[in-house]
Amino acid sequence: MFKQAPKIGEDRVNTSEGLRIGKDLINATVPYAEVSVRRSWWHVGTTFAMLAVALTGAGLAPWWPLRLLFSLLAARLMVRAFITYHDYMHRAILARSRIAWTLFRVYSALALTPPRSWKKSHNYHHGHVGQICSTSIGAFPFMTTQMWHEASWGERTSYRIIRHPLTVLTGYITIFLINVTLLPLLKNPVRHWDSLLALVGHAALIAVLWIVGGFATAFFVVLLPMTIASALGSYLFFAQHSFKRMHILPPEAWTYYRAAMESSSYMRLNKVMQWFTGNIGFHHIHHLNVRIPFYRLPEVMDAIPELQSPVTTTLSPGDIRDCFRCCLWDEDRQRAVSYREASRFAAA
Repeated sequence: MFKQAPKIGEDRVNTSEGLRIGKDLINATVPYAEVSVRRSWWHVGTTFAMLAVALTGAGLAPWWPLRLLFSLLAARLMVRAFITYHDYMHRAILARSRIAWTLFRVYSALALTPPRSWKKSHNYHHGHVGQICSTSIGAFPFMTTQMWHEASWGERTSYRIIRHPLTVLTGYITIFLINVTLLPLLKNPVRHWDSLLALVGHAALIAVLWIVGGFATAFFVVLLPMTIASALGSYLFFAQHSFKRMHILPPEAWTYYRAAMESSSYMRLNKVMQWFTGNIGFHHIHHLNVRIPFYRLPEVMDAIPELQSPVTTTLSPGDIRDCFRCCLWDEDRQRAVSYREASRFAAA
């Protein structure tokens, strides 16, 4: 089981047990941030090539069940394609490639992930994960039970909606279309011009497919796979920072090390799902060092003993239920609780 993280201020080697913690553990991961351009292009190229084949099949297959199968395959490949974009934006792969720059700009314009708003919100997430946050900038908000009891009816309702399973599972609309693309554009149209490009590009793609091949083509090529991919991706993002045995840290105790090891999980997946999700399940390692390419994350876990006993989640129904029940942070009990538990504890 996960070894207890150091107390506040213990950001150095634990000499009594010989374990590296804090900056020493982060430094131990640095050699794995070395990028192989050839290997990076292999993963990016094969991913987008397979995605293109799957989408072509979803649009042109003569039999609708076959189109459905291609569409479902495309949905999983979209998740993997997003991880390559995610790593590129972290400068973990192909940071100096103009070809990659062009590829991912086109991708972002079609997949509702405009670089300006997405990068800003995601960087905020990395700098604040594991902290109490009442905003949804780059992450799902997390209130304490005290904040919950003091909140107005409107604030509670808004919080419930944002963290509701339906909001997570309809991430295509709620997260990517509204939160990542539309809201930044409305707040600052000049700065977020790429959000307008993404909206126009995505809508134009759907419109062209609809005109050329009818609604079924637009449905199987864009609407269905994007809905499934966004739901899976949104849940992975939600669950890896909202789980049993997670820990919320006060500002004076927060470090990247503690946020990675106490507030980010390792999601254990089978090899097939691990491939389709681009190893994002090794999330504690990603938060420890964002410059490690996604294809090297398993290698890091195998090589560094201190990373081999993280808090673990899965995609089992029980774990999914438990993740969605982690609604509030109870400072007295130092654990995540459900709304019902918060009410019961307050009445006791």
